[in-house]
Amino acid sequence: MFQAKCPFFIYCLSPVHMGAGTALGIIDNPIQRERHTDHPMMAGSGLKGAIRHHMWSQLQEAVRHGKEERLLHRIFGPDTRDADTHAGAISFGDAQLVCFPVRCLKRSFVYATSATALARARRGLLTAGAEAAWPELSVADNTALVSSGATLDNGKLLLEVFDYQARADDGLRTVAEWLADHALPAGPDHEYFREKLRSDLVLLPDEDFNYFVRNATVVEPHVRIDDASGTADDGGLFYTENLPPESLLLSLVMATVERRKKGANGNGLMGAEEVLAKAVDGWDVADEGRVNGLRDALVQVGGDATTGRGLVTLHFVDGGHDDR
Repeated sequence: MFQAKCPFFIYCLSPVHMGAGTALGIIDNPIQRERHTDHPMMAGSGLKGAIRHHMWSQLQEAVRHGKEERLLHRIFGPDTRDADTHAGAISFGDAQLVCFPVRCLKRSFVYATSATALARARRGLLTAGAEAAWPELSVADNTALVSSGATLDNGKLLLEVFDYQARADDGLRTVAEWLADHALPAGPDHEYFREKLRSDLVLLPDEDFNYFVRNATVVEPHVRIDDASGTADDGGLFYTENLPPESLLLSLVMATVERRKKGANGNGLMGAEEVLAKAVDGWDVADEGRVNGLRDALVQVGGDATTGRGLVTLHFVDGGHDDR
């Protein structure tokens, strides 16, 4: 049972490939998707591994391979050499899609969402104790709601090759204001996108939103290179799917009392709140420097790291209040 928890938003700065591991269609390397909604998602196990590596990489070589008593192992669990010693004290939930970027005739692109995606995000936030005072929204078939009129052209919203009768809605504006204030880090680096999220949030019918999240991802052809010849390998063409930049997802980090044997290494056990605080805000390593926490961190998740894929920022919502 987890005694402490905190929701956090994941904002994609580059294409992100969290691989599904199996290919059932024409795409050789598809991304992870939920079975019941087909929405892109990020498995919590993959997030935990990437985040653990992000924090491990900040340690100096002298302390990277310490015993399980090292704080990193106490929080995330020991590595494979001592994996049966104790479990980690922190866990990450699957990241669910909140907003998906869709090309628009005006304003370049919009942040598309649906009633189901917003309801699930609101439920996740409230479950974690955040104050998400969102109204329940719905939209009729072949229509759309927008947070402002900036994306409309003569009362129509033009997305890809589709057009919708659309109108500005105060309820969606409330959601857009909340997301703009809570979903992205502070500072000038994200100011433009906070304001764009505020003005360019679009609510689509669930069926239309599902169409875009299935068919408007980034699909890239790759060619496998033969190591000996340095040229394209015969039959080496394959296609990789990525979640596009500007996608927004919501996850949950949860902590429990430290799971080591009581009194191990002469130190007391950390409580759940302390475990969560160290993961989010970091800690000092005696005589070795500091491990920065995950608050507003730039983290690489998923595959294709050597090609610049998988860059995301993490932004935590502490009790429903912005953590800036």
